[in-house]
Amino acid sequence: MLEIVNTTTIVTELGLDPADERHTEFSAALRTGLSLVEERLQEVLRSPGYPDLTEAATHLVRAGGKRLRPLMALAAAAFGDGRDDAISAAVLVELVHVATLYHDDVMDEAPMRHGVTSANSLWGNKKAVLIGDYVLACAARVGAGLGDYALRSQAKTFGRLVRGQFLETTGPFEDCGRHAPYEHHIQVMADKSASLIAMAGRLGAQVSGADERTIETLGQYGELIGVAFQISDDVLDISASTADLGKSAGTDLREGIVTLPMLHALDDDGPDAARLREIIGHGPVSDPALRREALGLLRDSAGVVRALAEAHGYAAKARDLALSLPDRPARALLIGLSAFVVDRGE
Repeated sequence: MLEIVNTTTIVTELGLDPADERHTEFSAALRTGLSLVEERLQEVLRSPGYPDLTEAATHLVRAGGKRLRPLMALAAAAFGDGRDDAISAAVLVELVHVATLYHDDVMDEAPMRHGVTSANSLWGNKKAVLIGDYVLACAARVGAGLGDYALRSQAKTFGRLVRGQFLETTGPFEDCGRHAPYEHHIQVMADKSASLIAMAGRLGAQVSGADERTIETLGQYGELIGVAFQISDDVLDISASTADLGKSAGTDLREGIVTLPMLHALDDDGPDAARLREIIGHGPVSDPALRREALGLLRDSAGVVRALAEAHGYAAKARDLALSLPDRPARALLIGLSAFVVDRGE
């Protein structure tokens, strides 16, 4: 999977023009900012005198990742005066994200994350949960240094993250009539994925002194791009290989999570959809042979195409919001990002 922190990617894949001096300067500043974020992540998670805790807490950070949330925070900060607090904002949102990965891997019993052995596989579930809690504590410390707005944003976002995880665990067919299956899944994506990207947009802009309209626009952009990004991830879990994903393919099937492309495939008529309902309708698909069969049926269904069409719809709305922002290189990047997050699933 393409790493966003690569400078060439920022310029050529995310809408920046290498012939435009303003764009190349902004790209260089982003690379410097992302490098500082990496250094700060390691620094904040270090526990002096406890090397084992430091090793475990930095395990997923050292494994890498797309760094979409720090990128969003730094891009949003470019609409203000770009003060140094933007690095702390980027570090904060990434720490919250990393903490959720430790907890998610315990719940999913995931053997891999970012191409490396998961923390729960290395140290067991109890320690993995505690490591995630430690990372959250480190995030709170960073947030405290950014003031009340950051702490309120962190608390609100964390509440949404937990709600999203709870709703995903409940499942679309056990939602007590509160949501239809499609509405349920969109709510899960908005809470569990989009909320943190929206926080990155708002917080990056707020700490750099952007005006209220810009802060809110960037938050709405992050919400939309987050849903598009998650739909793309759901498609990749079906269509990509384990090597490309950096984690096991078919994880959602194995955990009994019904995603948007699955919902669309299940709504089809015909023997393939009927067979999918037989396999998925009994909950988690733990049998590897059944999981391979279900993946094959999903890849051949119209569910993936329909889900990607919805992802493009969310991305288009995000692009329209980006176009309403002041004309700066960061705007071009956000426009390019709206295409990148869905194109990766195709």
